Amino acid sequence: MHDVLPAGVRRSLIKFGHDLAVARRKRQLTMGMMAERTGLAKSTYARIEKGDPAVAMGAYAMALFVMGFGEVFGDLTDARRDDDGLLLDEERLPKRVRIKKNSTSL
Repeated sequence: MHDVLPAGVRRSLIKFGHDLAVARRKRQLTMGMMAERTGLAKSTYARIEKGDPAVAMGAYAMALFVMGFGEVFGDLTDARRDDDGLLLDEERLPKRVRIKKNSTSL
């Protein structure tokens, strides 16, 4: 699986794991405490901090929740914040609107 990930995605996961480790240490939490609070094995939690892409997304989400980051995944692809998607929607708008002669207006 690691071989198919683009280098940028791999680097992002490693940074994400590192940032989780920093956040954990700032909160004075041990890896064992995080493993217990997330319901994960200590080895699985350690893989999260290494940015292992084979760890389930739910485990990453639980780690974020335990550290107080709430529902961060819910906002990542929010349609209202998808600038590229919003631009594509605007590009697809018709240049003008024509009303058929037989249709009734509101």
